[in-house]
Amino acid sequence: MLAPQTVSPTVKIRLLTCLTLALPAAASAADAATDFLAKGKLSVNARARYESVDQSNLRDGVARTLRTRVGYTTADLSGWKAMIEGENVATTDGDSYSQAGINPAATGKAVVADAETTELNQLWLSYTTGKTTSTLGRQRLVLDNARFIGDVGWRQNQQTFDAFVLQDKTIAQTTLTYAYLDQINRVFSRRHAQGKFDSESHVLHAARAGLPGGATLTGYGYLLDFKNSAPNSCATWGASYVGTQKLNDTFKFAYRAEYARQSDYGSSTLNYESAYKCIEAGLVTTPGSLTYGYELLGSDRNVGFKTPLATLHAFNGWADMFLTTPAAGLANHYVKGTANLPGAVAFTVFYHWYETDATSTKLGEEFNAIASRKFGKYLTAAVKYAEFTHKSAAFPDVRKVWVQLEFVY
Repeated sequence: MLAPQTVSPTVKIRLLTCLTLALPAAASAADAATDFLAKGKLSVNARARYESVDQSNLRDGVARTLRTRVGYTTADLSGWKAMIEGENVATTDGDSYSQAGINPAATGKAVVADAETTELNQLWLSYTTGKTTSTLGRQRLVLDNARFIGDVGWRQNQQTFDAFVLQDKTIAQTTLTYAYLDQINRVFSRRHAQGKFDSESHVLHAARAGLPGGATLTGYGYLLDFKNSAPNSCATWGASYVGTQKLNDTFKFAYRAEYARQSDYGSSTLNYESAYKCIEAGLVTTPGSLTYGYELLGSDRNVGFKTPLATLHAFNGWADMFLTTPAAGLANHYVKGTANLPGAVAFTVFYHWYETDATSTKLGEEFNAIASRKFGKYLTAAVKYAEFTHKSAAFPDVRKVWVQLEFVY
């Protein structure tokens, strides 16, 4: 029979020492994990909106909607963060307007692209080391002024991306971004036939700030391939030079120059190559600003320049007549004015003149205006107006009015 083994005092001391050291470390890890969840940030966004559309070739559409988003972002844990966000869009009468065609009872009525929906808006995990962050999952992605990649923030249902995004800021005043886009969750909701793009797309983007003239130089390549929307597959390579230069104690000069070339790519069966050009110049002062701009979306072989992932409402007029570039292209001359009015009211006005690129055919003119005011820290009210007057029989006259109140926490 074997004698029971005894543990020497030295071994006992070493075991107790290890245990003494391990317990605080385990407790610290548990506390960190608890803080990761408990010390995160709750986000709430609620936006109530009235939108009316008077369109000459359709019956009037009226949408009374409420968009609600609730999200939670964890605290940082050794570089790791996570976020989850749900979104709901509700309406008082879903058939008082066409929800981009998904409600047959509203056939013949004007479109308001705010579909009733409840969905997972964001769900991502990120890791940061040094000045490099990688993010995997469903997320927002907005680059530059959202002309090519944006979240379509004006619509009630946000556009998000199922993607891997890598962003690096190691070089001073330089931001490098790469993204692989697996799926684009569009504003029309998952019930719509074009509610998502099945994507195998690559995004390349580099921006350098702090250049002479207060400028930022940006170069980009957007290689977009959509299996279920082949005509929108395209490759776009371009650059922009944007800045604001102080002239004196009263005025600043703001400017933008941008150029891009686009061709068919990936799943596309088209054969074209067209150009994008944008020039803006304006004066900025404390009471407001005045800007002149010219934007050209070119045409080749009867195919217009494409921007399928843009925040389209922000460009070429709020009446949304040119969400898809006409086959003959689009030239847009515009004047923009802003003013800081009494009562803390911010006011912006646009006037646009549209014609085709290929034939210089006049398409129409448009007037846009918005007035907004913040009430305290969380509330913003806005009234917005758009009126498009056609010059070509291919387009109707359109008048739109919005009244909204938004809560952001």
